[in-house]
Amino acid sequence: MMKEPNPFHVCATCIHFRAYKENGGTRYICARLGFDTRPSYRFDCWVPKEQVVKLMEKRGWKS
Repeated sequence: MMKEPNPFHVCATCIHFRAYKENGGTRYICARLGFDTRPSYRFDCWVPKEQVVKLMEKRGWKS
């Protein structure tokens, strides 16, 4: 049986996620990996922000 994917596990909830306004648009970067990303992307190096960890615990997810 496959484990249900964690709905919190996306780049936008990671401590390494950065968003910058550039030329009328927004650029998203993973500060750890050093390349462009999107808020909905997923990588195995994900480290959730503290408020995300609290929300996950409140909803019964383990970090």
